[in-house]
Amino acid sequence: MGLFFEDARPKTNSAHKNVVAEAEAEAEAEEESAMSILKFCRECNNILYPKEDKETRTLLYACRNCDHQEVADDNIVYKMEIRRPVRKGTEILHDAAADASLPRTRSVKCANCNHPEAAFFQATAKGEEGMTLFFMCCNPSCGHRWRD
Repeated sequence: MGLFFEDARPKTNSAHKNVVAEAEAEAEAEEESAMSILKFCRECNNILYPKEDKETRTLLYACRNCDHQEVADDNIVYKMEIRRPVRKGTEILHDAAADASLPRTRSVKCANCNHPEAAFFQATAKGEEGMTLFFMCCNPSCGHRWRD
C-alpha cells in the first residue's frame, strides 16, 4: 500500500500567473527605462561622449581617448521622466493660512466661524479649465477652506 501526499503549496490559476508575469515585465521595463545607457568605444573600451558634427548637423558619439566615432541611433542624449502620484481632489495645505506670502482679504467672511479675514490663491482645479480662486479662513481654530 503506497502513501500519497498532496502538494501543500497554494494552487494558482493561469490568469493569476499572467497578471504576475505582466507586473514583473512592467517593473523590469520601468527599471530599464530609468537606467541611462552608456556607450563604449569599440577600439579602447572608454566611454563615448555625445558630439555634434557641425557640417552634417548629426549627433555622433565620440571617444576622447582615440579617434573612434559612431553615428547616434537617435537624437536623445538625456531623458528624464517625472512621475507624480495622481491626487484625488484639490490639496490645500493645512497651515497655508499662516503663510505670510499669501494675499489676504477682508471682503469675504468664513461661512464656518464668520471670521472676517481669509487668505487666498489661484490654482487649476482638477477636471476644470482655467483658474479657480481658493480661500482659507485665517482663524487658527477654524481652518475652513472653500473655493469661489
